[in-house]
Amino acid sequence: MKIKPINKKLKLYGFNNLTKTLSFNFFDICYALNQDQHKKYIAYIDEEYNADRLASILTAVAEIIEASILNIANQDYDPQGASVTMLVAENEVISHKPIEVLENETPGPDSESVVAHLDKSHITVHTYPENHPDKGISTFRADIDVSTCGQISPLKALNFLLTSFEPDIAMIDYRVRGFTRDVNGKKYFIDHKINSIQGFIPEETKNKYQMIDVNVYQENIFHTKMLLKEFDLDHYLFGTEKEELSPSKRRRIKQRLKHEMLEIFYGRNVF
Repeated sequence: MKIKPINKKLKLYGFNNLTKTLSFNFFDICYALNQDQHKKYIAYIDEEYNADRLASILTAVAEIIEASILNIANQDYDPQGASVTMLVAENEVISHKPIEVLENETPGPDSESVVAHLDKSHITVHTYPENHPDKGISTFRADIDVSTCGQISPLKALNFLLTSFEPDIAMIDYRVRGFTRDVNGKKYFIDHKINSIQGFIPEETKNKYQMIDVNVYQENIFHTKMLLKEFDLDHYLFGTEKEELSPSKRRRIKQRLKHEMLEIFYGRNVF
């Protein structure tokens, strides 16, 4: 079942009460040969994705979705991790102005292209570095939510966030909740066309990932999972290079990494 496109211009009665939420789980996988390298990896992640850097990324997201920033709260944690919460508001719009309905699924700008009155709208990020106790695997997870009410759409920020984090694995959810009315009182439970989250991701990015959709069209719920196709061991090793390892050691590490990635991608333990 596909959502039928609605009129290109929809004149609303009062405020657009639809809530649109785009949620991400980004995963970065790493292998550290010893505890010292593991500690250095955690220190690197804490520096690369500290609260100030994350706030900068969210500020760019607010600019992309054309929202004004009302407040920013950020926090680095001990021993590791960070959080940022940003309250945003839609830039001033004229009452009863017809909204532009997104007729085509088009990717927004990427991270290289970006040079911040909605109540109940926010952008948040939380990071979770963790590691396997004895097998050398370290996993960095970033959870991001972009939730908006009104005309602005979080889908505009999708491409930017993907290119900013370049994850090994991504879980993306998009949901539209509530309803709004047109001037004749008719309810609208969605105000734009969408068949899949993939429609808002550029082909160049899609070609890099194995992708699976699980969509519930009648509930306006969309879910896409992404797993990086190319596997270069050097991309996952921290503090060493694959040429320094024996062939058997490379095979064991590669097996452990792929096992970890498949478990995260499919959301279950693989024995």
